[in-house]
Amino acid sequence: MAKLTAKKAAGKPGKKRKNSKQHTATADILPSALSALSAKTALNALSIEGSTTFSKWRPHPWHGIPVGSNPPLNVTAYIEITPFDSIKYEVDKSSGYLRVDRPQRTSSLPPALYGFVPQTYCGERVRALAPGALRGDGDPLDICVLSERPINRPEVLVPARVIGGLRMIDRGEADDKIIAVVESDPYWKDVIDIRDLSPVILQRLEHYFLTYKLKPGEKSIVNIDATYGRKEAAKVILAAMEDYRAEFISRAELRGLQSADDKSSE
Repeated sequence: MAKLTAKKAAGKPGKKRKNSKQHTATADILPSALSALSAKTALNALSIEGSTTFSKWRPHPWHGIPVGSNPPLNVTAYIEITPFDSIKYEVDKSSGYLRVDRPQRTSSLPPALYGFVPQTYCGERVRALAPGALRGDGDPLDICVLSERPINRPEVLVPARVIGGLRMIDRGEADDKIIAVVESDPYWKDVIDIRDLSPVILQRLEHYFLTYKLKPGEKSIVNIDATYGRKEAAKVILAAMEDYRAEFISRAELRGLQSADDKSSE
């Protein structure tokens, strides 16, 4: 059975062990985004002899989970809402836990798994791909994942294969919805692009997002300007990844440089 490696290794007192594996703080333990934000968080990892490293504490789902196995077309989806949820949950940006946002206003339920792609951000680069948008919505990039078998619990990581997306504008903000399928599900093996998807499924997705914020007696504040395929979806994901680096990593590096300058001037 594998044993956790710790500083107090088994052996004679005072005798140093050779080649012992200690706590490590490399960029391989945590994604580069977290490493750039705080090198100390890398100490959250433990090493198992002859095996892999793992996080001692729960990683933040937005900042501590990799984008995916082969972005932009194979990504990780962190699921916040399932098709069985009559409550809208969303990740709390401070703690990383799910919180209740609001009950679903109507009887319409999300027709797919709904969440976001980690280490993405809808900022200026995403806005530039959405004519008519005034800004990005300042959130991670949303993703809908289609699964033939029911997945009835949120807070799961789903390896997803991207097939397209919806160019949605919500109160002037670019709020794209990437559409994907479960990567390992053979049911979707012939669905490569959005044009391969049943029009009925696409209509359900569009109807849900056009009405899920609709209040009785008021006009919709949401527009879907276009439906696009996997090629354009890849551009949106890459833009969101760049927006994330600019918003979080570049700013963290700048703060580090400023802190170093302040110390040198003392």
